[in-house]
Amino acid sequence: MIYITGDTHADFYDTLGRISKNNISGDDTLIVAGDFGFTWGGAEHEAALEALERLGTTIAFIDGNHENFDKLYEYPVVDFCGGRAHKVRENIFHLMRGEVFEIGGHSFFCFGGAYSVDKAYRQPHISWWPQEQPSKEDYDHARETLERIGYKVDYVLTHTIPDSFIHRLGIVPDMHDAELTGYLEWLYRELDFKKWFAGHFHVNKDFGDMHILYEDVVKL
Repeated sequence: MIYITGDTHADFYDTLGRISKNNISGDDTLIVAGDFGFTWGGAEHEAALEALERLGTTIAFIDGNHENFDKLYEYPVVDFCGGRAHKVRENIFHLMRGEVFEIGGHSFFCFGGAYSVDKAYRQPHISWWPQEQPSKEDYDHARETLERIGYKVDYVLTHTIPDSFIHRLGIVPDMHDAELTGYLEWLYRELDFKKWFAGHFHVNKDFGDMHILYEDVVKL
């Protein structure tokens, strides 16, 4: 089975709790909608990754804004379920931007990234990375992928959300994130999809075809 959840922020016991409470086993796949956090580096994160690897559950995540992108991009790029992914461990994969993956008989278009509103309080390449926002190459690659699949997919996985849904959360979109959230707004109107999953806002809110997740776990 496939399960989807929101930001885990390298909280091992919280992540383990989500897995155990939902009876997620080694035969299942857990997808994290950004801010996975366990790839920041350091002994504590490495130990957590080793423990998650021993569980056997396949864990796939898109990138959020609170990731160590320098470290993340050091992992080898492999084919995972028909798309490009960084292989973090034998059962842990980063789903790269603009890729489509066939997981459990379902197709997923993935486009991670978001703007850190607390950027001013963080240090470049220590606690904040400019790669958190998509590059021109990311957008170009996404366009090529979407044209190839005819703008039709089962599920969409992003970290942040389209402008209109930010407003529906009662939040004013940040101008620094306008390119990405504006792009997602366009994508929301152009794509033929069943359901869109995202994280980032630390809320659990289901708008029907748009489901924003935090600690909740959704079973497909």
